[in-house]
Amino acid sequence: MKTYDYVILGGGSAGYAAARTAVGLGMETAVIEGGEPMGGLCILRGCMPSKTLIESANRALSIRHARDFGLRAEDYQVHPKEVRDRKRALIADFAGYRQEQLQSGKFDLVRGRGTFLDEHRLRVAPLDGSPAWVMGARAVLIATGSRPRLLEIPGLEEVGYWLSDDVLDAEVYPERIAILGGGAIALEMAHFFDGIGKEVSLIQRSPRFLREFDPEISEALLESFRERGMQVFSGTTLQGFEKTEGGKKVIFEQAAERKEIEVDEILLSVGRLPESRGLQMEAAGLAMNSHWVQTGPDQRTGRAHVFAAGDVCGPLEVVHLAIEQAERATRNAARQLGKLGGEAEEMSYRLKLFGIFTSPEMALVGRSEEEARDEGIPVVAARYPFDDHGKSLVMGETSGMVKLIAHRETGEILGGQVVGPHGVELIHEIVVAMRFRATAQQLATTPHYHPTLAEIWTYPAEELAEATQG
Repeated sequence: MKTYDYVILGGGSAGYAAARTAVGLGMETAVIEGGEPMGGLCILRGCMPSKTLIESANRALSIRHARDFGLRAEDYQVHPKEVRDRKRALIADFAGYRQEQLQSGKFDLVRGRGTFLDEHRLRVAPLDGSPAWVMGARAVLIATGSRPRLLEIPGLEEVGYWLSDDVLDAEVYPERIAILGGGAIALEMAHFFDGIGKEVSLIQRSPRFLREFDPEISEALLESFRERGMQVFSGTTLQGFEKTEGGKKVIFEQAAERKEIEVDEILLSVGRLPESRGLQMEAAGLAMNSHWVQTGPDQRTGRAHVFAAGDVCGPLEVVHLAIEQAERATRNAARQLGKLGGEAEEMSYRLKLFGIFTSPEMALVGRSEEEARDEGIPVVAARYPFDDHGKSLVMGETSGMVKLIAHRETGEILGGQVVGPHGVELIHEIVVAMRFRATAQQLATTPHYHPTLAEIWTYPAEELAEATQG
């Protein structure tokens, strides 16, 4: 049995970042990857392919609104196979590069599925069907990603449904679609289908969409969706599904009222679960929080030499955090093995960053106003709408607002949120300001070119500068 310094379960963004870091620290490393093809969720079925489709929807929306700019472009067509083929070509390029990285020879790549036998041994079942074998590990990182969450509701399996993977590879798009869910993926898919001219109904169980955002920010997006013609239902209870002569029927209750909508397809998009199935983590004595692997701020599990990173442990399913968690976990593993000095590193979520590629786009960094008040932090908040902003008016994209949250006594910026044009790009100005613990007054007095979208941040910053001591 060969024993490695470091064995990584999963070869996605977190797993590769960990392997690269480990090799740089002189650790003999193996990556066990069971995906076919290789590349990880973000490249193959998440960030990159979904944003490729969304870009087609963005262009379609521009064509639909060309008349507002004195242009005529009414006779456009959507060709799903061509949208899909463009996505496939781009993803093949991204995935091919990741596969080259994994196969570089700097670490051992094992094509198979790993299972804990105990805290220092793993059983590997090769993908090619050859006999299983056992490897040893002085330290382990679990980075196995996530999978779609499913629902058990009468009739759903019988009528059939799509997951986001089905959207990414569809050759034909339904004319009418019901999207079950209220998170980032559901809202991005709603934007995509409406953008290309389809009839969209959003059905969410919770009274609120996007609980990560303050209520006025998420409501601004939903109001924009309604103005675009989408049906938006929240606070619902799904009752069942039926096949009809013309398609599929979704039956639900809202405010004690029974409602039915008929569609051609149903998209199930109710979040994701960690891919922890089959790892036999109990054999290693690892604790689970529901489906998630429990970790401390240093990414350690209940065993000092076993770490986790990415979607399998949370708290946010975003790739830049997964990479940071993996790199910190790996350096801590190197310290555990005596290959690196210094104190253990811990994750900080002060700059928690999250973006959604709808239209208008949504993004946040740091604390929301709700979170800050719940923590007892004295805060003050200010907002400014895009419909009173010069560049937004020129662009014809006036839905939404920006919001800043600052400490009432020091003026330090504690958070920012945006729903509006290019919001996921705009939020990075607040990320940088918070990275250096800037105050609202410092942001307000920072030069901004005119007319630009970015200068909109100066207006709430000026208001906060007057309201704080900082």
